[in-house]
Amino acid sequence: MSGKLYIVATPIGNLGDMTNRAIETLRGVDIIAAEDTKNSMTLLTKFGIKTKLVSNYKFNETGSADYFIRELSDGKNIAVISDAGTPCISDPGNILVKRAVENGIEIIGVPGACAAVSAVSVSGFDLKSFVFMGFFPREKGEINKITQKLKDNSGVYIFYESPKRIIKTFGIFAENLPDCNICLCNDLTKKFERIYRGSPVNILEELKNNASAEKGEYTIVIETDVTQSPDGYAATPFQKGALSTESIIVDVMLRQNCNIKDAVKYIASDDAYNLGKNEIYAASLNLKKMFHEN
Repeated sequence: MSGKLYIVATPIGNLGDMTNRAIETLRGVDIIAAEDTKNSMTLLTKFGIKTKLVSNYKFNETGSADYFIRELSDGKNIAVISDAGTPCISDPGNILVKRAVENGIEIIGVPGACAAVSAVSVSGFDLKSFVFMGFFPREKGEINKITQKLKDNSGVYIFYESPKRIIKTFGIFAENLPDCNICLCNDLTKKFERIYRGSPVNILEELKNNASAEKGEYTIVIETDVTQSPDGYAATPFQKGALSTESIIVDVMLRQNCNIKDAVKYIASDDAYNLGKNEIYAASLNLKKMFHEN
């Protein structure tokens, strides 16, 4: 009979958040798959847990999954933990869970701390729905794609960011999303926990004035409201049929400060508009006649 795979949340800073169930589970399993065995040993020693530790980090996760599946198939119980918080959420664990599902192995969640959930819970934003986006991207193309998504869609979005990149990232927000509201959480649950609130520009100034800004992990909660842009034009993509295609092109020209040709490229590349290339092209010809543009 196969063993069970436990996904066990650990504290994100304050050891007082370790649950009794998590301790009992880690003591009772045969193997603990840990993101960083050295880091996890400190936690386990604190709670008198002597279970065998096996490495399961980002760069060996695929290979180690084979080993863990064999052990599970032989009846061993295994717990997955990350360095902090809930495994599989921007941390190792997903590959093993997927393999366990494929092999019919029972998977049990042992809930606890999660930085994303803790941060969004104290944000004060409308939480009927929110989107977790993982770590903020580093490549320019991905950054442009993400910031455009936030410009075009109202909602609450959560990102993780490293302390060494936080000021650069807020420079991007200040330039591209100056009107959004942000709740920035640093070192949640730890002794020097700090929460910044306000616009990207205001928080950027606070970060620059904080000598310790490049210490501790960050969770960013952004609330965007793009129902109206500063110039009064609707800032979200239109549903097909709500306005003429010509009107949609004009709206994009105004919002993006671009010509007809560039507006056509923008609309054609965004599936949210749900418009065919021929339809967009025909509308652009009509506008060129109206504007006498070559």
